[in-house]
Parts: sequence; C-alpha cells; structure tokens
Amino acid sequence: MMIRSKNLFLNPKKRKRKRKNGTTTASRKPKIVSKKLELPGLGLIEEDEEEKLEEGFSLKASAQSHSHGVQPLGNLYFNPSSHNSRNTGLGNLQTLTDELVLEILGFLSGTHLGILSTVSRSLYVFCNHEPLWRNLVLENCNGGFLYNGSWKSTYVAVYMPSFAVSDVGFSGLRVRDFYSDYLFQSWLCANLEMKPEWLERDNIQRRRGIPVDEFISNFEEPNKPVLLEGCMDNWVAFGKWDRDYMVQICGDVRFSVGPVEMKLEDYFTYSDQAREERPLYLFDPKFGEKVPRLGSDYEVPSYFNEDLFSVLGDERPDYRWIIIGPAGGGSSFHIDPNSTSAWNAVIKGSKKWVLFPPDVVPPGVHPSPDGAEVACPVSIIEWFMNFYGATKEWEKKPIECVCNAGEVIFVPNGWWHLVINLEDSIAITQNFVSRRNLLNVLDFLKKPNANTLVSGTRDRVNLHDKFKKAIESSFPGTIDQLALKAEERKAEQKKPSFWDSVTDSKAGAFKFSF
Repeated sequence: MMIRSKNLFLNPKKRKRKRKNGTTTASRKPKIVSKKLELPGLGLIEEDEEEKLEEGFSLKASAQSHSHGVQPLGNLYFNPSSHNSRNTGLGNLQTLTDELVLEILGFLSGTHLGILSTVSRSLYVFCNHEPLWRNLVLENCNGGFLYNGSWKSTYVAVYMPSFAVSDVGFSGLRVRDFYSDYLFQSWLCANLEMKPEWLERDNIQRRRGIPVDEFISNFEEPNKPVLLEGCMDNWVAFGKWDRDYMVQICGDVRFSVGPVEMKLEDYFTYSDQAREERPLYLFDPKFGEKVPRLGSDYEVPSYFNEDLFSVLGDERPDYRWIIIGPAGGGSSFHIDPNSTSAWNAVIKGSKKWVLFPPDVVPPGVHPSPDGAEVACPVSIIEWFMNFYGATKEWEKKPIECVCNAGEVIFVPNGWWHLVINLEDSIAITQNFVSRRNLLNVLDFLKKPNANTLVSGTRDRVNLHDKFKKAIESSFPGTIDQLALKAEERKAEQKKPSFWDSVTDSKAGAFKFSF
C-alpha cells in the first residue's frame, strides 16, 4: 500500500507555534570498535559493537549509539582522508543543507523513501532519519498506532505487514565516515542526560498551608510564581494514579497525543520505548468528560477556586489538561493562552521548570511582532545546551525549580516558561481567570489579531464580547470596580515619594512648606 505524505517536517531545528535558532556543534570524536559487512546497494557498512563518547557529555544509561554511525562534523578534521560519505552519496545535492535535504524527503511516501535508501550510503542514512517516519505515522495513523521500537518499524508494521519487522530497522548498521552536525545533534539531544548544573538553581519561593488572602497579596496580585506544598494531600489521584489504575479505568478511551488519538495502554507502550529528542506528550483537554472518574479524583486547590471563565459554561475555552509523558518530554518556552494564569500539579514523577517574567524574552526565543508565533529550539535539551549558560550572567535571572510529586506550581499570566520531565510523569494543569487578571484577559481577547492569538475555542472573534457580557450579568459592576482600582494604582505609582516631595529638583536641596 502506498500512502501519500505531505511534509510535516517543518524546519527540524526551528519550530514556530502559536503563542510559542539554535544549533550545536560537537567536535569530540567518538571511539568506535566495529566490524564490516557488505549489503547490496550500500557498499561497506559497519556494524556497531561499542561506542563511547569522550568526556563532555553524560549519556543516559539507556542510550544506544547512533544507529548509522553519524559523527559530528568536527570529527572530519581527525579523518586523514577528509572524506565525508555524506557528500559523495548525495552527488549534486551535496550543496544543500541537511535540513533542506530532509525537507525534500518529507514529501515522499514510505515506499519511495525505502527505494531511495538503496541508492547510496548517504541516502540510506537520510532516508532512515526517524523523524521522517514519525511524520508518516502521525499523518496517516489518525486512529492511533502501536509503537514497535522505531518509527520506521511502526510504519512498516501498519502498512506493509508482509515484511518481517525485525528486518526493517537495521539498527546496528553503520555507515563509515558520515559527518553531520545536524543529524548527530538530533541523536545527542535524545540521549543526553540533564547536567547537574542545569538542576542546581532553585530560587522559587515555597509555601505550605498559607491562607488564601496571603497567596493573593504576596503572589497573585504582584504576579509572582510560587511553589505550593500540601495542596494534594487529600487527592484520590495522588494515591491511586499509577499505570495499572489508569489503564484499568480508562480502558479503550482514546486521548489526544500530538495529532493522533491513542488508548492509554498504547501510549505507555510508546513512552517506554521512545528515544527521541522531542517525545510525544499525552495532553488532553477533555479527559474529565471522557473519563469522569479522572475528573473527580482531584480537586482544585483553594487558592485557585475563582474561575471566571466558568460563566461561559460549555462555551468557555479549553482550560484543563491531563499531562503524561516520559523523561525528556515537556514543553518549550511559551506563554499560557489567552493571558490566563495557571497551576500545575505533579501527581507522579518530577519536572524541571524555568520561568522568565513577561518583560524578559528567554535567550534563543524569538516571538513575532504580533505575538502570534514564536521561534525557538525544537528540543528542550538543545536550549539547555546552547542558551541556559547565558542566563547566569543576566541581571534578571529566571525563576527555577524542580517540582516533585505532591507539589503545585503557580504560573502567573504572561510569564514565559519551559518544562521538562526528569522522569516518567503524570500531572494535571488548569488555566484560570480571577479578578486579579480579568482586565488583562479582556484586553487580550479584544486585540485586533484576536483571531490568531486566542486559543482553545472555535469562536475566537466573539469570545471577548461573550465573556464581558457574561461577567457583567453574573457580577454586575465588577469590571468597572477593577478598572477604577487599576487607575488608582497607576496614579499612586506616579505620585512622588516623600523624599521627592521634599527635594528641590533644581537646587538639589531640601524644601519645607509650613
């Protein structure tokens, strides 16, 4: 069966997303012990027995050597022959960047990729690049898939079942003298451990059992993050949500995983085997409707009980998600939708958080002028490798923490944040509107380009008017009162301080009035 595929690859090292460039060159030469074998159409290829990286990188215990022996481009200078099989195998296409070669290959079907991979050793490596096969699976398997060790094997098992899947991957085959920073970095980001220095900084304020009014005055009103402990002690989810329990109660229900829907058991099969730089995340906004028991197994912490978007009933934008993912999964820098604030509760596992205030754009992140799109490194590990170190010298350093199971982090509206799982994790997150950020949300919803900025609802253009009308009906006078208080705060901020009032600005001396 031949499946037509359009390109989903989107410049693999740079991603643009709504309300969301960097490269890494590694010049350390891997030490390889290998033996040769010959395959028709490919010439001499090496089968890996062992590969060790010199000091500088700490690989995951589960890391396997690059499946096709790709080395960083800097290693070419250690090769006496200066021969790069990447170029000779591409012919006239060698002048193209690796990214462009892969963009072109992204237009091919699985059958054509398989045929092209037999033309040369170089095309063999490019055509077996796993993200190409991942895109084919995700585009064509809308009803879900059963992951089979690699994306290529998964695709073949679905669309070419007559092939022996065990013969498809050639996972141990190596192509000699193939140098590419781009392809090597993709492998490195998938297998690199988080460095200890990336986890050391923990400068968030932590609180346990504080009164709601203290949370509002010290954190929500000044728009500051805080990590809250003890909020989940009575949750059923905190005690019960393990794999067996969730698979049992969810059964055949399918959840959103990227562009596809999957049963929870099938997703766990994938996440157990996945070794890629950006693993798929289970991120479903309708989990409570699909499996009501999941929605009843937790309760909103008292600090976040005010949820003004609830006045819209079924027309409210998406606001809560169950999040499940393996170590290394997570979310690149983004700002939460519709100018809402959020809370995120870790039920199992742990997550590293990096947050920047609204007036500080994180390094390596490039928002479009209208805020509709953000370009940033696709891989979270890539951001840490290339940009994290720069933040140590910044005057406004990011807020950082590791949020462990049983802890809840408050993410104020407008804050940039990045999250990466340090282990297999399950979490609940909710976005909300309270009186403290109601005016911000209304201003956001009425922006001229609201049809591109607003998310989580089909009626983006009219959401502002609907929401404002519902608030005025449910809480008469609230908007006017909040606007008046906001004006009073602005006036107070403009008012001169005591020392300004008693200092002669021209003479620089004190003045007193009696």
